[in-house]
Amino acid sequence: MKSVSARGCARGLAVGVLLAASVADVVLYAGSDGSSVLPMASPLWQTLAVVLVGLAAVLWPAKRRPQWLTPQVRTAVPALASALLTAASLLVRGPVVFGPGEVMILLSLLFIAVRHCPSRWAVVCGGLDAGALLILPVRGDVTLSSDVMGLEMIGLVLVGLVAGLAGYLRTMDYRRTLAVSETRRSERLAIAADLHDFVAHHVTGILVQTQVARMMAQTQPQELDPVLAGIERAATEALASMRRTVGVLRDTGPEAAGHRPVGDLAGITGLIEGFAIPGQQVVLRRDPAVSAGIPHEVQAAAFRVVQEALTNIRRHAADAAHIEVRLRDAAGRLEVSVADDGRGGTQLPAAAHGGGFGLVGLKERVTATGGELHAGPRGDVGWEVRAVFPARKS
Repeated sequence: MKSVSARGCARGLAVGVLLAASVADVVLYAGSDGSSVLPMASPLWQTLAVVLVGLAAVLWPAKRRPQWLTPQVRTAVPALASALLTAASLLVRGPVVFGPGEVMILLSLLFIAVRHCPSRWAVVCGGLDAGALLILPVRGDVTLSSDVMGLEMIGLVLVGLVAGLAGYLRTMDYRRTLAVSETRRSERLAIAADLHDFVAHHVTGILVQTQVARMMAQTQPQELDPVLAGIERAATEALASMRRTVGVLRDTGPEAAGHRPVGDLAGITGLIEGFAIPGQQVVLRRDPAVSAGIPHEVQAAAFRVVQEALTNIRRHAADAAHIEVRLRDAAGRLEVSVADDGRGGTQLPAAAHGGGFGLVGLKERVTATGGELHAGPRGDVGWEVRAVFPARKS
């Protein structure tokens, strides 16, 4: 059995009140001595027609609404019908009464016009609905007596309140749309950065291992198979990364805004296992005190630190023989470091060295989580990249 929300109850109550008020209009006219603006027609039919047109415009279900029934049509047509009835009432003798139903319908249409119509149409349609409401009192008295002026003042207050509420909600909708759009844009930029990081990491590995394979083909052809297997694995991972990331970039639905950064502390092990080439040793030292409950955003940033540092080692220190990756708890904070003993010897083509923006983007990512990044030489030999993150529990 479906539970009924408070919003659903409020909507049902509002519809019930509107229907009851509309019935009151019909009953009020049926029991009065009002005049008819239509020759040879009962006075009841004119009120019934205006009320039914207004109810159809307000209550027509959105899922079954025809394409031509736009907010402009919904709000303008009933207002014009009511205004025409008011204008025609000036040509006949006797009052043409109006009731609470028509007032509530016009207020509802004013709300729809201000909140949902396109900007230019909102002014036109809202003006029509407000005007039709404010001229209702002249149906019963064209002398603009004190009673009529009192009703006009009440009408002005109601128009102001409804239009103000609708305008406020329209502004909130606009701000929400802007916020969602900005969030999606930021997420898509972050995803694009992820794509660059993944592909640069894997492709650089392919390039280094290809160079190693070329050298081994001349000196140690019997040991080529592990190197070729590493090239195949790196190419497969690069393609899979591109496929996943492009798939998220092509997703424009609401779920795109909920995309979470790829990578975590557990994924660092996979990075290291597929990194080393013959002659290199990569060691991961993880402090048992490092918790798995660290927020995902921090884990993803730590993953990126290791990934970028390893990629830079391939680009700039391919001669490194020993690489050490550390994850440790530093007084309640997560410290991630990648150190190598390379001397900067590399034979990669200049185009493969990157544009020098990797550490800049990495520093932005680290500081966005409240962390700090340091990169520089470690003594006479080697280089170290170290990041410290706040390790708040998620």
